[in-house]
Amino acid sequence: MIFADKLIQLRKKAGWSQEELAEQMNVTRQSVSKWEGAQSVPDLEKMIRLSELFGVSTDYLLKDEIEDVGCSIPSDEVSTLRRVSMEEANAFLSVKAMTSKSIALATFLCVLSPICLLILGAISEVPEYGLADNVAGGIGMIILLILVTIAVAIFISSGRKTAAFDYLEKEVFETEYGVSGMVAERKAQYNGTYTRNNIIGAGLCIMALIPLFGGAIFNDKNELLLMIMLSVSFVLAGIGVVFFVSSGIVWASYEKLLQEGDYSKVKKENQSTTTAISVAYWLIATAIYLGYSISTNNWGYSWVIWVVAGVVFPAIVVITNLFGKRK
Repeated sequence: MIFADKLIQLRKKAGWSQEELAEQMNVTRQSVSKWEGAQSVPDLEKMIRLSELFGVSTDYLLKDEIEDVGCSIPSDEVSTLRRVSMEEANAFLSVKAMTSKSIALATFLCVLSPICLLILGAISEVPEYGLADNVAGGIGMIILLILVTIAVAIFISSGRKTAAFDYLEKEVFETEYGVSGMVAERKAQYNGTYTRNNIIGAGLCIMALIPLFGGAIFNDKNELLLMIMLSVSFVLAGIGVVFFVSSGIVWASYEKLLQEGDYSKVKKENQSTTTAISVAYWLIATAIYLGYSISTNNWGYSWVIWVVAGVVFPAIVVITNLFGKRK
């Protein structure tokens, strides 16, 4: 029995059409039709994929004299990778869509947390209001800690909901029939929303500087006005971050299932090093921010540390990836 006949037999036994087999093989239906019509033969890589797909040996596919379909792949050649089902993929996408809103809200609370401290601190500088510095600082810090606590609780809760799917980010896996096609289609449909949200988020983050500079221009001696305008800047930047975070999480969920971008098989191999460096980097940035802000009480301008850290971080990631590739 020649290869073409064996392929037809195996495909029909699996209950697949030529289109379905073509999708599994990432080729066109015409290619499958030519294979079955004995007009062409798959290359070695595709032949191996066919053997894995149908659970037969490459010898069975290539050698006409072997007609026993029961000749399966040796146990050491069978893929040991975890397979993601359609149900599991849909559950993951649903959870990420839900938690993206929660995480965006938590991030927004973190951005807003210093506002009360800033405004109360400025009010305490005006004798007419009669607000003592220690009272203003105490109330401001209490509100800051409450908002941060709520945000941390949301982060932890969201993380627990997606913990079962952590392997999608860390491990190389395979998907069952139809999963990649479904995810790719949903990603293509979401592309417009993702682009629009990034544009809105970037625009709001840039516009967030306008109130701050506007307050400095029109009244550079009124500390309270400056803090109010700075707070408006925080709100605008926070809203912009919400657009970035919510859409970014959804987009990343598609890339995780498709193993593309930052979640490709190659990058997963270097992920442990990148993750360790990222955690250390942001812990150091946080320590610098808190140390400087608390020691100088200059909360109105210490936020610039986060801007600098955010700009430098991509460079750190690029350098890490370059060393990973060389290694």
